[in-house]
Amino acid sequence: MRAILRAFGDLAGPVSRRGFATSTRSQDSYGFIGLGQMGYPMAKNLRSKIPESDTMFIHDVNPKVTEEFAKEVGNVTIAQSVREVAENGQTVFTVLPEPHHVQNVFQQMLKPPTLRTSAPTTSERLFIDCSTIDPKSSAGVAAATSSSGQGRFIDAPMSGGVVGARAGTLTFMMGSPADLVERAEKVLGLMGKRVVHLGPQTSGLKGKLANNYLLALNNIATAEAMNMGVRWGLDAKTLAEMINTATGKCWPSEVNNPVPGVCESAPAGRDYKGGFGTRLMLKDLKLALQAAEEAGVEPLLGGHAKEIYGKVAEDERCRDRDFSVVYRWLGGKE
Repeated sequence: MRAILRAFGDLAGPVSRRGFATSTRSQDSYGFIGLGQMGYPMAKNLRSKIPESDTMFIHDVNPKVTEEFAKEVGNVTIAQSVREVAENGQTVFTVLPEPHHVQNVFQQMLKPPTLRTSAPTTSERLFIDCSTIDPKSSAGVAAATSSSGQGRFIDAPMSGGVVGARAGTLTFMMGSPADLVERAEKVLGLMGKRVVHLGPQTSGLKGKLANNYLLALNNIATAEAMNMGVRWGLDAKTLAEMINTATGKCWPSEVNNPVPGVCESAPAGRDYKGGFGTRLMLKDLKLALQAAEEAGVEPLLGGHAKEIYGKVAEDERCRDRDFSVVYRWLGGKE
């Protein structure tokens, strides 16, 4: 933890107790950093559901994405830096790929200001990180945020994939102190259909990693089971229908079935393009195994699953595709 705090430099020092330079205003203000496959539709839903008078500042490392968002959605301000987002947003969302991205962004946002702080706003600045990172890194960022005196931090990773992000049906797993739950639930509800408060900060990430660990295993098992059935001469769609009314039912079998043609909306029908990438699943699996090791837990199946996803991610026929492409890697009939 101390090492992570040191990475934030002067944030832990007394000089950093000065807040952001902001002004009091009657409307709410939002910031959104990270407009990737998940962040873009999430931010789009947020902007469409908050009052037109509310302000929204956006930022992404790819300026073309922010320009596209502003053109498509409108009523947003493109920030030139993450610091600008933080200075203008009373509720700031981050949706970033890796732990070091989250650490770097918060280091830039929390860097002590050179301008005098204006009148205080009506509520504390709230940082909501929806990235899937390891609990240890998240705890370090939360501690740095708190020690800076410039806001409070909660973790709220989500489940539901790109489809859920676009439809606004995501489930958020939240790690938050009790006094922030109501405020966070209200704004997260604008981008999803369910918010589950699992406990104090890092609890949301722990829940998300447990969920994705199970999802990673279920996906491999579903691909193997479907491959077996098809090889035995069973019709893939009929087999899936049976499984989904029996005890084998799971998200990979019902919604994201790995056999092309079984689920019309599944990536399998689009050459496994789109969806949740194999490398992202491998990342989440590694994070889950890392967190398990830190807790003294030794998962029996996770190590083998990690090897499988590693090989799938390197296969030319499978790389950069939805993680259900495991079916193709196994030699499944398409």
